[in-house]
Amino acid sequence: MTSAIGIPSTATELASEMSPERKLAIATGVLFFVTHVTSIAAIVLYQPVLNHPGYVLGNGAANSRILLGGLLELILAAAVIGTAVTLYPVVRRHNKALAMGYVGLRTLEAGIIVTGIASLLAVVSLQHAAGTAVNAAALTTVAKALVAVHNGTFIIGPGLVCGLNTAVMAYALYRSKLVARFIPVLGLIGGPLVFAANVAGMFGVPRNDRGVCVVPVFAWEVSLAIFLITKGFRSTTATATPSVPSGERQPQLTAA
Repeated sequence: MTSAIGIPSTATELASEMSPERKLAIATGVLFFVTHVTSIAAIVLYQPVLNHPGYVLGNGAANSRILLGGLLELILAAAVIGTAVTLYPVVRRHNKALAMGYVGLRTLEAGIIVTGIASLLAVVSLQHAAGTAVNAAALTTVAKALVAVHNGTFIIGPGLVCGLNTAVMAYALYRSKLVARFIPVLGLIGGPLVFAANVAGMFGVPRNDRGVCVVPVFAWEVSLAIFLITKGFRSTTATATPSVPSGERQPQLTAA
């Protein structure tokens, strides 16, 4: 139903009048927020198994919260891919190679996250079998190895690969001017910074400021999400139809 002056009276009608690009912008922003909420919540829920080497020999009181953390990280992995899928149709009009590269890197990041989930779920499975285990020391060693796998995936996925895909998409948005210029600048700073910090961590370089290095990437994703939800993509001349090679152009008729 609409009012006498033609203004939509329901949210459904308002959404139906949005352009496809506007819907993609809102979806992208929402998915970025989902990645932040689920990743932070999962880390909090994982603390009993991450910080207690002998967890596998315990009574399993925290198994439910670890399983919930795994479910949240599974949603995180899906949202990570979702941000690339929703950005692709718009960004590809400006630079198809960068848009495809972002999809590939975000998919790789999600795959690494899922590997980390599986390693912690395996610890829960071992904990169920701990009561019948003969060698507690061996069981503890295996559990520690699985936790180490999760920690490694955290460095590679949300660390190295995230740094790469942040730089790729930030550069694409900077060139295309689809969003405010300061937003991709944050990504161009934060992506390489996170990548370098995690490379240092891989090689055992002690850094007390590693948490600070994440701030620019966090600011990039939050500011991008807010901008896309509230304003959407900016219209640019780059969205015009692709240029046609000179050899394929049709001859133009002109008046004598």
